[in-house]
Amino acid sequence: MNGKEILEELLERYPCLAVCRGEIERAYSLLVECFRADRTLFLCGNGGSAADADHIVGELGKGFCRRRPISEKEQEFYRRDERSAFLAEQLQCGWKAVNLMGHSALGSAAANDLDPRLGPAQQLNAFGRMGDLLLGISTSGNAQNLFFACKVAHARGMTVIGLTGASGGLLKTEADVCICVPEKETYKVQELHLPVYHALCRMVEDTFFAK
Repeated sequence: MNGKEILEELLERYPCLAVCRGEIERAYSLLVECFRADRTLFLCGNGGSAADADHIVGELGKGFCRRRPISEKEQEFYRRDERSAFLAEQLQCGWKAVNLMGHSALGSAAANDLDPRLGPAQQLNAFGRMGDLLLGISTSGNAQNLFFACKVAHARGMTVIGLTGASGGLLKTEADVCICVPEKETYKVQELHLPVYHALCRMVEDTFFAK
């Protein structure tokens, strides 16, 4: 199943997401551009959205629906030592994806020493580089820490993707591409976020590992 077919399958299973088709396609293109240039995807969100950020990192960091073998050159390196030869078969390719909500020391230090809303923003100011990508996840779109993270991302020359609910909130005004799923209640928004990011991860994986 190729990327187009994956998207069509998503919209067939969740017809309400048809209104998001264009934004999903644009987000997919940005992700491919980021990873093709060996750039980094940063993610942030609160509560369940922070867990979603972790989930996405997990799907991107190793094989999701396809096996992603490492290069022949890397395989050859590991096979030179019989003690590490199994790595040639077991390791898989992944893309650089970082959940900014997972760095407890730096995140809490920024929240305590600077401002409680600046955990992700401070990390992006330290780690973000031109050409990197930020994916902000917020069911309301109005999370203040995400708003400030978006500002820093743009200051660093990064592009921002938003994943939010029907209104879009502040995130819609700050994101370069914003996927606003057509629900308002938090749990219903989250229930639509998962199939959207699963489809995006599958589409990206198909682009790089079609065979």
